[in-house]
Amino acid sequence: MTAFNPAEPARSDSTISDATARSSASKTEKPRKPIEAVALLGRRDQPTDGVYDYCEYLSAAFARRGDCLDVVELRWDIHGWRRALLDLWRRSHAWKNRRVLLQYTALMWSRRGFPVGVLAVIAILKWRRVRLGVVFHDVDYQPAPGTIRQMRVACQKFCIRAVFCCAEFRILTVPASQIRWLPSDSRCATFIPVGANFPSASSTNERTDLAAIHTVAVFGVTGGAQIAAETRDIAYVMKQAAATGLDLRLDVFGRNAVEAEPALRKELGNTKISLAVAGVLPAEEVRVRLSEADALLFVRGPISSRRGSALAGIVCGTPVVGYRGPETAPPITETGAILVDLNDCAALAKALTAVLTNRQLNQELRQRNSVVTAKYLSWDAIASQFACTLGSQ
Repeated sequence: MTAFNPAEPARSDSTISDATARSSASKTEKPRKPIEAVALLGRRDQPTDGVYDYCEYLSAAFARRGDCLDVVELRWDIHGWRRALLDLWRRSHAWKNRRVLLQYTALMWSRRGFPVGVLAVIAILKWRRVRLGVVFHDVDYQPAPGTIRQMRVACQKFCIRAVFCCAEFRILTVPASQIRWLPSDSRCATFIPVGANFPSASSTNERTDLAAIHTVAVFGVTGGAQIAAETRDIAYVMKQAAATGLDLRLDVFGRNAVEAEPALRKELGNTKISLAVAGVLPAEEVRVRLSEADALLFVRGPISSRRGSALAGIVCGTPVVGYRGPETAPPITETGAILVDLNDCAALAKALTAVLTNRQLNQELRQRNSVVTAKYLSWDAIASQFACTLGSQ
């Protein structure tokens, strides 16, 4: 398997900065000046906000390095755009030459998916002469039927390209080779995977055997119309694994888990599979549940380096079984994740059965997770990559 190299070309005339390599080289240089930066967020998602948690844990990792990352929220959704921009104007007066990391998703800067307000935010920051960085948590916007939806996608693509061109530091959460909207004349960008939303670098579990009753975790279910399809996939995979004679327990928790419970109980009603369901849980309890599971089943689309719920399993050392897709790239392909083609539930069931029954395979996958987490996915490793990028110019 090819070793993970975070430096990949965004286009033929541009490259991604190898933050990890430069971080190692910087150890021989003279002591650097501590970095002072700001993470700027907009509207919060409900009931939990993964980007906000991401900034909080990244800030703590910065502090452990002796750096500073202040988390600032621009709550235009509560106070209105006029008041929010005025507050930003006043606050940013002290940010001249300071690194400001704007967190970007279309819905963080708009209610209905037209994120033009972020351009006003960028204008103020540029006027204040900050050293602007943007962390792109969105990757692509898919074409949609209907005039309004097409206008929304067009607006989103225009805004994300404009924001990219305005930034001095461009942080991508998936490799540039997986992103289609990047401008052909783009300058350097840095790929830094997101981490799991746990308070610190996690400790992977070191189980040496598999329990008699095998626990399969499902961390989060997509809401809305996707619930039905995902619960069918989960139930099918579990029933196929149970048909081999395994005693199984399905532990579903996180977003939309409670909403998915009736459908799951109906699908699994005629089986011996036990079902436990919980809603949104504290980070530490999520870590405990994932660490105690024999495998994490992920059916919420293809796994990638920006899928925090899938990364949570990897960081906990738990083998992951899920789908591959266009965004699936290193370091995910180096972890203990067994990936099959999208929507191939039969292959997913075979993979899950192998993980649950093959002790040697299970331990090998856990070890891979441990190695990749230490190198790329722990918060300290992520903060080191950010520090190298922000301190390089």
